[in-house]
Amino acid sequence: MRICEGKKSMFQAFVLPIPKFAIIVCLTLIFPPPALSLKSAVNVWPKPRLVSWPRPLAKFLSANFTIDSPYHQHLTPAVNRYLGLVRTEHYHPLITPFVIVSASAPPLQTLYINVIDLTVPLQHGANETYSLSISEAGETAYLTAETAWGAMRGLETFSQLVWGNPPAVPAGLYIWDAPLFAHRGIMLDTSRNYYGVEDILRTIEAMSANKLNVFHWHITDSHSFPLMVPSEPELAAKGSYGPDMIYSPSDVAKIVQFGLEHGVRVLPEIDSPGHTGSWAEAYPEIVACANMFWLPGNNGADQLAAEPGTGHLNPLNQKTYKVLENVIRDAANMFPETFYHGGADEIIPGCWKADPTIQSFLSNGGTLSQLLEKFINSTLPYIISLNRTVVYWEDVLLNDVVKVDSSFLPREHTILQTWNNGSNNTKKIVEAGYRTIVSSSEFYYLDCGHGDFLGNDSRYDPQTTGQDSKAGASWCDPFKTWQTIYNYDITFGLSKDEAKLVIGGEVALWSEQADPTVLDGRLWPRTSAMAETLWSGNRDEAGRKRSGEATDRLNEWRYRMVSRGVKAEPIQPLWCIRNPGMCDAVQSF
Repeated sequence: MRICEGKKSMFQAFVLPIPKFAIIVCLTLIFPPPALSLKSAVNVWPKPRLVSWPRPLAKFLSANFTIDSPYHQHLTPAVNRYLGLVRTEHYHPLITPFVIVSASAPPLQTLYINVIDLTVPLQHGANETYSLSISEAGETAYLTAETAWGAMRGLETFSQLVWGNPPAVPAGLYIWDAPLFAHRGIMLDTSRNYYGVEDILRTIEAMSANKLNVFHWHITDSHSFPLMVPSEPELAAKGSYGPDMIYSPSDVAKIVQFGLEHGVRVLPEIDSPGHTGSWAEAYPEIVACANMFWLPGNNGADQLAAEPGTGHLNPLNQKTYKVLENVIRDAANMFPETFYHGGADEIIPGCWKADPTIQSFLSNGGTLSQLLEKFINSTLPYIISLNRTVVYWEDVLLNDVVKVDSSFLPREHTILQTWNNGSNNTKKIVEAGYRTIVSSSEFYYLDCGHGDFLGNDSRYDPQTTGQDSKAGASWCDPFKTWQTIYNYDITFGLSKDEAKLVIGGEVALWSEQADPTVLDGRLWPRTSAMAETLWSGNRDEAGRKRSGEATDRLNEWRYRMVSRGVKAEPIQPLWCIRNPGMCDAVQSF
């Protein structure tokens, strides 16, 4: 007598060997209906680059399943985490995998991990390639990776292949996988609204599950300075929202360590010289136009800030550089990441012009661009001296009014992050010879589509028909759907050589109207859409966009993320998932 592979409490099959029909019946009882797709048993997100699974076979994991891995200070905690996950997750797919669980195959006892080079640090360009092999007959599966970071990606893939109770895994399977882009990230603004450490850790964990590898932390802005900088403690003490909304050095260390154990780099951004109003609470003498109403006149010429929250560092005040160097040095000590983001976006002429010393400089023939050049030339060499590559927003080179000459931005040490004008600005940056990170607001800004946040807005006074789509709209409307994100090709219109300068992309969540209560839903699963396109692309083997095919897989992945504690928003009614094809725009035949 054989038991239906360990499911004694369900029923016993008294025929030896068990016919295929009985095995399928057994599987159907273990995993409740409906049962349809063969593909759903290999529902890995992001989709691997190469999957070979000739026959729809599966085997159970042994009750004593283990992972055999070399010791590594960051990989070993990941191994222990994934071992617990695959043993206890017991995820039941929405569409039951229609596969044959082999009655004769021995259960999988071990996942053996081989890492070619355990010394490679987590930094830009670290090799994340891995291969995974699960044989039909053997008791051991094999995961081979070039680095510990590639092994973490392979562990995530393995965890997503496991389903059910008792856990089963596809057999006779081979996967080879590697990312198309080295830089795949999320930018989160923690200045406008504060996020607790646990919110950031949960985000990093979800990033790792989606094979994202850069948490771009926009820590400070005009609204608050929540980072406790040891050599400049007054910045946070006076510039934060309060003592319970400060990130201490121990908080930072915890976040960085958590990132390392999940294969996610933590890239700090200390935005300057613009977006620095919060610095004035500690050092009012170095900040121009601080604490002023942002739009004093009736037209944009009088504007002091891109939005409420004024303040630019004064490049003519030498104390500016003393304070800033202390901040940069401490940030470099707290964050081992080799990229340092210096911001340099949205220099508003009216703010600098409001300062008397700058007024004198301009009246003597100086220009606003010369002010920015002085600032960059006084700070960028210091950042480089700390063995950092400097990332700036595109404005520093492309702004129409205030920008620097490219001679101030050494290409070997500078990366420009694009956020305006879609692929056109990407083209301008790479044509100038710079590496770029793509965060085009037309596709990758997740805060868009929630309306404007300004109060006392007379545009709302007149009764309207409701047909004016611009009334009360956010500046970057409309809402960026997951399909919009998925279908964006970040190297569109570039030559092969130009495309090589695109190191990757980031979605961005600015926090004017976001905080921990909506964090997960704003990020997920839309960020998953970008994660797949930057890992394995958005086209099938024939070169066709695969967003239609991705819908069912993303539905499944969204539900699995929810089961793992991420409050990702739904993309369809459950009925659509239970009735494949019935919610498509075009009927498949």
